[in-house]
Order: sequence, then structure tokens, then C-alpha cells
Amino acid sequence: MPMLKTVDHKSETSCCSSDTAVHPHDPDTRLGAFAALATNIEGDDYSLRLHVEGMHCASCMRLIEQALLAHDTVLSARVNMTTEQVAFTWRGNKTDADSFCDAVQKLGYKLHPIDQAAEQSLENEKHLLKTIAVAGFAAANMMLISVALWSSDTQTMGFATRDLFHWVSALIALPTVIYAGQPFFRSALGVLKEGHTNMDVPISLAVILAACMSLSETVRGGEYVYFDSAVMLLFFLLIGRYLDIKARGQARQSASKLLSRLHGFATKLVNGVKSSIAIRDIRVGDTILVAVGDSVPADGTISRGKSTIDMSLVTGETLPANVSLESPVFAGTVNLSAPFEMVVSEVSDDSLLSKVVQLLETAEQSNARYVRLADRAAQLYTPLVHSLGALTFLGWWLIISAPWQVSLLHAVTVLIITCPCALGLAVPVVQVLASSRLMKQGVLLKSGDALERLATIDTVVVDKTGTLTKGTPALVGGSYDETKLQIAASLASKSRHPLSKALSRYFEGKLSELNAEEIAGKGMSGHDDDRSYKLGSRNWCGEPGAPETKMQELWLAEDGEPVAVFHFMDELRDDAKITIQHLQSEGIDIHLLSGDREEVVQSVAASLGIETAVAEVSPIDKNTYIKGLTEAGKIVLMVGDGLNDAPALAQAHVSMSPSSAIDITQNTADIVYQGELLEPVFGTFKTAKKSTKLVLQNFSLAVAYNIVAIPMAVMGYVTPLIAAIAMSGSSLIVILNAFRLRRPGASK
Repeated sequence: MPMLKTVDHKSETSCCSSDTAVHPHDPDTRLGAFAALATNIEGDDYSLRLHVEGMHCASCMRLIEQALLAHDTVLSARVNMTTEQVAFTWRGNKTDADSFCDAVQKLGYKLHPIDQAAEQSLENEKHLLKTIAVAGFAAANMMLISVALWSSDTQTMGFATRDLFHWVSALIALPTVIYAGQPFFRSALGVLKEGHTNMDVPISLAVILAACMSLSETVRGGEYVYFDSAVMLLFFLLIGRYLDIKARGQARQSASKLLSRLHGFATKLVNGVKSSIAIRDIRVGDTILVAVGDSVPADGTISRGKSTIDMSLVTGETLPANVSLESPVFAGTVNLSAPFEMVVSEVSDDSLLSKVVQLLETAEQSNARYVRLADRAAQLYTPLVHSLGALTFLGWWLIISAPWQVSLLHAVTVLIITCPCALGLAVPVVQVLASSRLMKQGVLLKSGDALERLATIDTVVVDKTGTLTKGTPALVGGSYDETKLQIAASLASKSRHPLSKALSRYFEGKLSELNAEEIAGKGMSGHDDDRSYKLGSRNWCGEPGAPETKMQELWLAEDGEPVAVFHFMDELRDDAKITIQHLQSEGIDIHLLSGDREEVVQSVAASLGIETAVAEVSPIDKNTYIKGLTEAGKIVLMVGDGLNDAPALAQAHVSMSPSSAIDITQNTADIVYQGELLEPVFGTFKTAKKSTKLVLQNFSLAVAYNIVAIPMAVMGYVTPLIAAIAMSGSSLIVILNAFRLRRPGASK
């Protein structure tokens, strides 16, 4: 839902900002260009959606929303961190859009039309890669020089040789700092102009002051030169920023790939005459012809013909649905067996598929508001560092009457020793090691804080088809002999129906030569020289009085008489029951949601020991169910694999999906696991709990280090040399603690 204007953001400070500010003369973002992109809702109400370049965390979102909501005419403002988009509505003139966007521009963010977002993101990634390459190359070369400096003293090396090495370091480091530090320098400058602060500010100060002090020391022939520290710090921070951008970029592709089904052309019928029309130009009431293999272009009802539709996009189930006159069909589903005509009831922008995307983006927004531990700590940490550095300088200069050079040296020491390296490494080092460990087990983490969120769950909502089950039906029984199986498989080999495919896979012998055709909505019909055959549903070629079964079935009729029946089941994953038991042993409540029939869902739930099971739920119902659990105070993990699971996956606190899932679901999920087993769900949960424990330990170590080191630096007992060693030592301790995750049994 849109953020209400009554939300008070004024007391919040940013923890990051953009790398660059908008250029007013850019042809794509010049004043006046934004108003042209605005859409009239009704009356004097307008809306506008734009791509935002340069967001890095939740405080960025709040800053932008605050800037927009400060205008009295703005009705709502919403920033989506995952898709990097801002959407806002206002009442007044269409041209007001430019002044609203200008308010965002002043914060240092760039705004672009949505269709330019991918191109701009690619440019940003290329720039970051260049800065990483420059910083990495410089750091590698400077380490060679540093080895010589640190492994010898001045008397052994000689002053001239030492000064030469310092000047060579300066020639490498200064251009590197100026170029590779741009993302942080611009970010810090942007928020400082607006009276805010972020974690980039002390990082920038540490890098700049270390470089300036090192240059001063080099000019004066001093020995406190820390060019290597400045460059190495930049190198690792740039890598972290690039990985964050890549992760968000992957998530942004979800909605666009899904909506790509609503692009292209459709066949419109007017008085029986066919014409090609863009899907975006389809209107309510139009008659559309949908050919076999085509996607349905809009929501509507069938006005002529009958067929079978692949409804997995909507229901997540593998079995296609039979549709005929007056049956509803939905945009994005696929026509499998026969052409039909439909009358449009909802255009693409209002279709069920579009609503799924809207739910997806809404839920992603709520997940994006999860503030990470490092960001929360940085809100207090950065101003404290600034204050301590300034007070140290003033105290030594004014109170102790030390020379300003000495006072500045102590202030720089405070900034170095309180550099947020250990704090910044507390989370990512554990994440990298956990990701590596899980990767070897076939588990891919797609969200930076997925493990942190997974460790807190108390409820698991799991889909049935493709998650608890293998997702493909298999022949498990029936009443037939080898001859009847051969005939049925020969008919099934010419069909695309999932049960026919399962029957074909099961039969390994030689197929019979039959003349066969598929009858839309019924099954296969064929004959040889002596007999005629039908393969399909109970109603078409089966025995009406035969006992009902919970299993899916195909009947074979010979000369109009039923002679065989084949039973199919979507088999449970081999370890589904033991995995559910392991989760329940951790005190986790299990809920089963499925779009399948009631009797099938309850049977699966009973076999797995799941007490709460809900059947025949739509994508919107699943999303609502998750939201209800969340509002009741539950911390939910959603595990699913179909498009109908995508909104629920995004709505949940954290989500997982098997690698067999469709692309949109994998992109939505925080975690994707490989293989045919369900065990990775429990294994990843245990790793998450251990990882979170190590993260909290690392934060405690980083805080304890600062409590001890900062007073010593303020009092002048620590030189920049010792400060650099202490800073590196704190980071090393954090890293070594994180490496405990790699020990055998660490996730137990």
C-alpha cells in the first residue's frame, strides 16, 4: 500500500546516498522532461513512476519519500528498494512533477525514465568494475612496496631508499584514491550538503586524511605513511558495493521478465476478419483468436471453441485445465491443444498477471525495509566517530597546547583506529563463508540478509506441487496388462498432456503403429486395422461406476468399451517427511498451501504429519494468507516453486525455492536450492542460526575493540602505526571468528 503522508521521517538520518547528482542539462532528465512522463489518474490527480539511481539502503528510501511528502499536494510517495523505483501521486498541475523531482535531485539521486533503467544500471556496474580494477591493481603493487618497508628499518634501508618507496607509493595511491574513491566521496558530499550523514562520510574522511597525512609525511620525510591502508580499504568496500548492486539488479528482472508475457502481438477478430494488434492496444470487449502454443494476451472468457490451458502460471499445478464456452482464461497462460476465440474482460494492465506483479513489488518493498544490523549501528556510529575526531584535535590543540600537526595526527589516529572495517566486516565475512558452504551443498543465497532473516522464523508455509512433491506425475498403478500399456503409450506419445508424457516415459518397449489425433478437452483417439481406441478421462472413455480414487487417472477404451485404467501420482520428495519432522522438532509450525484439490492436499498433509493444510488457493489468496500470519505476529518462511507462489514468496519474511522453479519464482526467492531433496530447507535454516550467532559475536568483538582502542587513541597513547595494526587486528579477529563456520558440524 502507498505510504501515507502522515508518516514522520524528519527525525531519521540517511545511512547512504547516491553516487552522483542529476545533471540538469542531461537530455533525458532536464527540467520539463518529467512532467511529460506523468499519467493523469482522474481529475487533477496525477502519478509518476521513475527509476532512481544511487540508492543503497533503507534510509535512502526514507529520504526520498520525505522529500516528496514535504510538498502539500503530494498524496502518496513510495520507493521500492528492490526495483529501484519511486512512484508518487499528487493533486494539482501536471507540470508540478518537475519541482517534485527536483527535490529528489537535490539529495544527490539521479532519476531516469523506467525504460532507461536497465541501460543506466549497466553503466553503473561498468563504472564500479573499473574502480575495483584500478583499486585492486594499485593495492597489489603497493603491497610489494609495503613488504620492503615493513620488513626493514630506516637504518638498514637508508632514508633515501625509504623516501623513494614513499614517493612511489604516493604516485600509485593518490590517483587511485581520487578515481576509485568517487562512489564514496560523492555519496558523502551529497548527504553532507543536505545536513545528513552516512557511513560513507567516515570512510571518506579516513581515506582522504590517511592519504593527505601520508603525502604530508612523504614531503617532510616522515615515516607515518599509510597509502596502502587507504587503497586496500577502498578495494574491499568497492567489492561489497558491486555485489549489492548485482543482487538488486537480479531481483529487478523478476517483474520485467514476467510482464514480458504481455508484450508482443495478438490476433484480433472484427466481423470474422483477422488483424494483428499490439497487446498493449487490446481493449475490453475485443474478440481475440488464440492459436495453439500462444500465450493468452489478456483476461477474458471463451466465446468459441474449447481447448486445454497450461494454468501453472496461475495455479502452480502441472495438470492443464479443460476450457470451453464461457470458461475464464487469464493473461500469460498457454493454449495447449486447439485454437479458440475469447472476449477480453480485463486489459493487460489490469489482468491477473499484472496484479501478481503488483503484489510482488509491494511485498518486496516490505522486505526491503528490513534494516540490517550494520546500518542501524552506523546511524549512531558515524556521528560518534566525527565528534571524537574533532574533539581530539581541539583538545590537544587548545587545551594541551600541542602543535596543530601533532593534534591533527592524534585526530587522524582516532579516525583510523575507529575505522568501521571490523563493524563492516561483521556481517559480510560470515555471509561469504556461509554462502560458500551452502553453495557446495547446492544452495544459492540471493539476498544479502537472507540468513539473518531465516534464523528468526517460527512458521514455515510450504507449497505442495514441485516443493513437497517432485512436480511431475508418475505412473504408480492401475488395471492393465502389457498389451494395453503398449497401446496406451502409443496414443500418449502423440500428446503433450502431462499424464500422457508420464505414460510415455514409463513404457520402454516398442510403440504400435496407430493413426491418432488429439480431441480438444477430452484426450487421444486412434485406430489400427482392426480396432479403435480412446485414451482420456473417466467421463469420455472410462467406466462411470468404477470406484473413485484420489489419484489422477487415464482410461483406455477399445471399441468404445473401457479395458484399462492407469493411476498417476505426483510423488513426494524422498526426504519430505523427515525434513518436516526436523523443522517441527525446532518448534516451527508448518502450514501447507496448494491450488490442488481438497482431498489430494489433505492426503499429503496427513502423510507428512502437517496439521494445517489449505487447498484450492489462488495466488492472491496465498499472498493474503501470508500477510495474515505476519499480522498475527508470525515470522514466516515461504517455500514454493510456481508463479502462483511468487507474491507469497515476496510477502514472507524470507523465502526459498527449488531450482526446478520457473525463473520469476527463483528471482523472487531469497534462497534457491538444487537437487531432488527437501533437506536443504532444514540444513540452510541450521546454517542461518549459526551464522547469525557469529554475526552477533563479531559485532560484540568490534564494539569491545572500539571501547578499548578509542580512549587510548584520544589520550595519545596510540600512534597511527599502532592504530593501523590495531584496526587490521580487529578485522582479523572478526574474520577468524567467522571462519568457525567452516568447521565440520558448524551448522549443527
